[in-house]
Amino acid sequence: MYKKALLASLVLAWTTAVASAAPATASAPAPSETAVSAAKYAVQTYRNDVVDTLAKLVSFNTVADARYPSDKNPVHIAFKAALKEEAERLGLDVEDHGWTVIVGLGKGSERVGIVTHGDVQPVDPAKWKKSPFVLDRTSEPGKLIARGAEDDKGPIATALYAMKAIRDRQIPLSKRIELYVYMGEESDWGPLTEFLKTHVPPQMSITLDAEYPVVTAEKGGGTVAVTIPKAGAAIPAAGEAQVAEFRGGSFNTQIPEDAEALVANATPEIEQQIRARAAAQEGMRYTFERQGANLKVIAKGVSAHSSKPQEGVNAVSMLADALAVRSWPNTVAGGVVNYLNDLVGTGYHGEKFGKIAYRDSFMGPMTFKPTVIRQLDEGIEVAINVRRPRGKSTAQLTSEIEAALADWQARRLPLANIKVGVREPWILENAPQVPTLLSTFSYFTGMKDARPVAIGGGTNSRLFPNAVSFGPSMPGQKYTGHSEHEFITTKQLLLNLQMYTAVLVELAK
Repeated sequence: MYKKALLASLVLAWTTAVASAAPATASAPAPSETAVSAAKYAVQTYRNDVVDTLAKLVSFNTVADARYPSDKNPVHIAFKAALKEEAERLGLDVEDHGWTVIVGLGKGSERVGIVTHGDVQPVDPAKWKKSPFVLDRTSEPGKLIARGAEDDKGPIATALYAMKAIRDRQIPLSKRIELYVYMGEESDWGPLTEFLKTHVPPQMSITLDAEYPVVTAEKGGGTVAVTIPKAGAAIPAAGEAQVAEFRGGSFNTQIPEDAEALVANATPEIEQQIRARAAAQEGMRYTFERQGANLKVIAKGVSAHSSKPQEGVNAVSMLADALAVRSWPNTVAGGVVNYLNDLVGTGYHGEKFGKIAYRDSFMGPMTFKPTVIRQLDEGIEVAINVRRPRGKSTAQLTSEIEAALADWQARRLPLANIKVGVREPWILENAPQVPTLLSTFSYFTGMKDARPVAIGGGTNSRLFPNAVSFGPSMPGQKYTGHSEHEFITTKQLLLNLQMYTAVLVELAK
């Protein structure tokens, strides 16, 4: 039932996105014969090579390491060396600028950019059938499973072979093609921002880090973090039922699939109530363990990118809801459960958080969902990931969040370390390459009436002039980047190779 509901929600999301998208862009002619021929050549010639190169790229654990900046990180340095070796083997030129590698083809002052990133999100190896840093080609036929397969090493591999195919065919280019591989997209945009203050970027770029048909708007990300402090927490009477522990989540940009709680002095009646409430939830799996007078509850949901909460099942929200069988004493963990149930619930649009909920006709609704419950010396921190569309000023939204927090504290208990940060949404209108991208997408997919869309995620598009996202994820399909089951299908990888090749020919010829 859950799978059917998820499929329906994905189709509805795509239909809604297209229906509410910006007005149709002026159409461009179908890709030229030169572009189509190069695309066919690329997939016929390099269908195996592109997978092999992807296998090399994902073998490096390029998660950010707090001990080193990227340009000093031994694994990042090794990844860049492997990328350089692959690029030069394909006849492409390479420049290493520390945090950013630029792979080039051709000459000219006019340039077309391809924006990608080589770092990846954290991963829990225990949740994978094989190592997340070994390309798994066999566990699920048709799928290429690894951290970075979709986000963003698959796009890097396909871009390399698109450039190689253009070089092989000796297609005359009036513009230089440059592939940008940034090593901090998932953790720190600062070095790229600084780099672009002195480095002149291409006049036009496509970012391979989102979805099709073309992304021209991105919600503004943000975080609302509070700590339920030990100081001032309730001290229940001896033997009184209480939530003694609550934890869950892995990192801020992932919908958490794991959460657990310990209910101290849980009577059989309380256990029965929790079990019944948990059983009524769709898409969740629970394990209950008796530990003397205590009850441990382990919740398993479905991870997803935090910009697409509808594609996951939030174990943190759902576990808090399963425990909502009574008003718990405001112990530290009990305060976390009360906070989540009072102000968040199982929705993800901020409907219960005061007056903050809103939506935009093109960019869609704001999403607001807990992602990480951190155990701190001074208490437990609850981090909520925010993705906001246009329609409210930063000042207004911040004020509304602070008002909701103040009201809850007046009714419940004081909070500590309150952090509210919301960034501006981004939208680019009239980007010159959009008609070409849409016509290429329609030609190779057969999907007609393609229009620009908005996404909840944030990419480096907003740092480059005239940059919009073009794939790698298809509309209506679950985006697996940031999940614990990240993959790209072989079919999609090769379709992307064709579309990237054709688009680069059209934009640079």
